[in-house]
Amino acid sequence: MINWRLHITALALVVIAELIGIKSFSLGPGKVVFVPMLYALILGILTTPHFFKLTKQKDMEDAGSLVGITLMLLMARYGTLVGPTLPKIISASPALILQEFGNLGTVFLGVPLAVAFGLKRETIGAAHSIAREPNVALIGEKYGLDTPEGRGVSVYIAGTVCGTIFFGIMASFLAALKIFHPYSLAMASGVGSASMMSASLGTLTVMYPEMADQLAAFATASNMLSGLDGVYMAVFLALPLTEWLYKKCCIIKYGHVLTKEEEGK
Repeated sequence: MINWRLHITALALVVIAELIGIKSFSLGPGKVVFVPMLYALILGILTTPHFFKLTKQKDMEDAGSLVGITLMLLMARYGTLVGPTLPKIISASPALILQEFGNLGTVFLGVPLAVAFGLKRETIGAAHSIAREPNVALIGEKYGLDTPEGRGVSVYIAGTVCGTIFFGIMASFLAALKIFHPYSLAMASGVGSASMMSASLGTLTVMYPEMADQLAAFATASNMLSGLDGVYMAVFLALPLTEWLYKKCCIIKYGHVLTKEEEGK
C-alpha cells in the first residue's frame, strides 16, 4: 500500500525548500552558500518523532526503503551523461581525470581516525569516500543500508549539512592565500556534490569575477567526472583499500583483526 503521508510530506518539504531558494552570506574573505537540499534535510529531521512528530516510525522505515530506488534513478541519470559529454571529458585534459586519485586521500585520513574513535565496520561506509549519492548507492548495493557499513555511509548527512559551509569557507581562504591557481581550486570544487561545488564555485567567482566562465567550466567538468568515474574508483580501488587499511588499523588498536562477534554483526 502506498504511504501517502510520506509522499505528501516529502513533496511539501521540497516545495518549501525551493521557495526559500539559495541563500548566501559573507564570512571573512569568503562566502557561504546554502542550497535548498540543506533546508529539505533539516526540515525532514524536524518532522520525525524525536521533534515535532509530524511523521511516524513507520514513515521513517518506508522512507528508508525508498532510498535505494531513488538513488538508482540518480545513477541512471549519471549514465545518460557519459555519451553526450564524452568530447568534453576528453578535452578537459588528463588533469581532470588524474585528480580523481586524490579522492583516495579520504581513505588514508578517514580510516585511521574512524578506528581510533571506536568505529568498527561502520568505518568502511564512512571513510571509503566523501559519501555522496553514488557512494550511498554503492554501499547499499554491496552491503545493504541496514548494516554497519550502511550506517557508516550515513555521514552523507553530515556532508550535506556541513559540507557546503566547509567548502565555501575553505575555497575563500585558499583563494586568499594565492598559493593555488584559480583553475586548480575550481577543479578541486568538483567532488561529485552539486551543493558543495556550488558553494565553492560561488566563492571563487566572487573573488575572481573576470574568470567566472572558465571557473564554472572547470568545476562543472570536474564534478561531472567525479560523479561518473568516482563510482569505478570506489569499486576497484577505494573499497578494497579501505577494507585492507581497516584490518591493519584494527591490528594496531586491538592487537588482532576483529571477529564478526566483536564487530557486533
